[in-house]
Amino acid sequence: MVLDIELEIPSQGLHSITRQVYQAIDRSGVQEGLCTLFVQHTSCSLLVQENADPSARADLERWLNRLVPEHDPLYTHTLEGADDMPAHIKAALTAVSLSIPLREGRLTLGTWQGIYLWEHRRGRHRRRIALHLSG
Repeated sequence: MVLDIELEIPSQGLHSITRQVYQAIDRSGVQEGLCTLFVQHTSCSLLVQENADPSARADLERWLNRLVPEHDPLYTHTLEGADDMPAHIKAALTAVSLSIPLREGRLTLGTWQGIYLWEHRRGRHRRRIALHLSG
């Protein structure tokens, strides 16, 4: 079963999507199996990360922005803005899909884990995630 999750992402950064994933799982009725998420874009990514202390997510964002800065003179793909090519590089360095086991209708995430869409562009974007449930 494949479901779509559509999100309005307001800005660059890590945005929790755990609630939206659980809503889709609940609608499906699937209780056991595997939940696979795939983001259908080239300038954002998905990850499982710390869900308790927001400073961990802020540190990740600052670190990746330092690693892949805007306005690098090596970039030739610049028509869509200074944040576009860095966003593509960041997406290439991170993950565009996740697979998480499902047990009794719940993801087997650890206590301090949440699912995040990592928006690498600065502006507001509409993002689509394909969620596949097998079980």
